[in-house]
Amino acid sequence: MLGWSLTFLIIAIIAGLLGFTGIAGVATDIAIIIFFVFLILLIISLIARALRGRPPPM
Repeated sequence: MLGWSLTFLIIAIIAGLLGFTGIAGVATDIAIIIFFVFLILLIISLIARALRGRPPPM
């Protein structure tokens, strides 16, 4: 999922540089949404792992 977020971020940067503001805005929004979904899933995963008695990976 983090890969998708970075892909949409790169698309947004390239589209912004070329002047496609509509595409850049949409790609930026998608990248932000995917990043926060990834972050929430990471936190849930770490909490679930800690509740099972295993330390978080380092």
